[in-house]
Amino acid sequence: MENRRKSPGRNCFWFALCLALFLSVGEQALAETRYSVAEEVRDGTIVGNVAKDLGLDITSLTGRPLRVVSESENAYFGVNQENGDLYVLRKIDREELCQGGGVCLMELKIIVENPLEIHYVAVEIRDVNDHYPVFPEKEQRFEIGEQTLPGRRFQLHAARDPDAGSNSIRTYSLTSNEHFELDIRQSDEEKIPFLVLKKPLDREQRSNHLLYVTALDGGKPPRSGTLNVSVIVLDSNDNRPKFSQEIYQIEIEENVPVGISIFKINATDPDEGSNSLLEYNLGKTLKKKVYENFELDKITGEIRVKGGIDYEENDVYKLDIEASDKGTPPLTGECRLIIKIKDLNDNPPEIEITSLSNTVSEDSKPGTMISLISVKDKDSGLNGKVLSSITSDVPFELKPSYKENIYSVVTKAALDREKVSHYEITIKATDCGEPPLTTFKTLHIRVSDINDNSPRFSESPINIYLTENNLAASSIFSVSATDRDVNENAAISYHIMREGIKNDILSFLNVNSENGQISALKSFDFE
Repeated sequence: MENRRKSPGRNCFWFALCLALFLSVGEQALAETRYSVAEEVRDGTIVGNVAKDLGLDITSLTGRPLRVVSESENAYFGVNQENGDLYVLRKIDREELCQGGGVCLMELKIIVENPLEIHYVAVEIRDVNDHYPVFPEKEQRFEIGEQTLPGRRFQLHAARDPDAGSNSIRTYSLTSNEHFELDIRQSDEEKIPFLVLKKPLDREQRSNHLLYVTALDGGKPPRSGTLNVSVIVLDSNDNRPKFSQEIYQIEIEENVPVGISIFKINATDPDEGSNSLLEYNLGKTLKKKVYENFELDKITGEIRVKGGIDYEENDVYKLDIEASDKGTPPLTGECRLIIKIKDLNDNPPEIEITSLSNTVSEDSKPGTMISLISVKDKDSGLNGKVLSSITSDVPFELKPSYKENIYSVVTKAALDREKVSHYEITIKATDCGEPPLTTFKTLHIRVSDINDNSPRFSESPINIYLTENNLAASSIFSVSATDRDVNENAAISYHIMREGIKNDILSFLNVNSENGQISALKSFDFE
């Protein structure tokens, strides 16, 4: 009876013992062992001895199969059946298994059979610096206007490094330069680099800047990645057109053909695009002759002759030229072109009669001035120097005056109208150019008469033979005299000289004073 009362108690004791035993060897074990191994270790690397750490009798493992069950599809760990070592089966890539920078754990189940035991083992995969920082693009390009003020920020691509912890990206660096610096902004766990303009850009000095941004991780040794940053400097119209000289000077000959190109002006503008496209124009306040004689091509800057170029009209021209670009607003540059005209011997001398006496008396003394002439030549230098002379053989000469190229025409010998009553005096003026040019001028001079010649009979004396019984008052003879003078000086009147001559016959004769007809006043009788 007493034994029956004790029987239910024993049964409860055995039930509790069996339940405790079952819980200790069931499908799940409450204790967990943790190991640590670096990623990328070689296959076969021992992580730890699970048999020892789990309190298993190593000698009994031969009869108790030991295996590893992983939650991942690929088995990364195995266990040595003989000694219970947990080892690496294949290469482990932490970044492939775990994303982010937290702790990377792999949960493993260690199964022991006969009897069945399940143990949980956690393996921490330690990160190693096996990745380089990588930018999403190899190159980043910015277009920045040269008028951009310092302080302007430009966001750069941020690099990515799959490694975690200290092996992740720690900083950025920028190649040394005078225009840009690097600023790094922390955003959560990410560092974002910015390119900051610290000095104004000048496209004309440098139109393209190539920079290198380097991302560095915290590994030992550190790994790095590089981003090529290309900065294209955009042009602004900040440069005026510029000529190589402020004043140009050329020389051209007069009489050059119309349309010929004599000079090509050229300005430069270091800007680009429309800011560097130039247009040329003549100044607005030049002399009228400049616009009449020259033209300027607006596009090419070529200067051509438009009108006749005459040294004698103008020996120098001054052209103010303006070059303007097509920027907004346009900028201009100026220069001056001085065109000197070279004289050619294209003008013959000119002989001008200042005063002229067309008539000179034959009794004029040597040195008597009959004309005053002036000689000039529009050319200059030797081309305008004139030599004058009288070419004809005449009793006249040129006498220079105190003033250059002024001459007097004077007599140099006595004149005799009865020998030469008219002279043609040819004056020759020749310049000293090459070839020389000559001008002739002829003066027509008449020699005026004076009564310096007596009348002369063709015969003297004259013998007259008459027949007797002539008719009274009839003409018996005619006489004739000549006078080399002219006009009134050559007018002859005839008369019989009676004074002082005792000849009765003369009283019977009469002469016509105008024509020299001699007539008898009575009839003569020979006897």
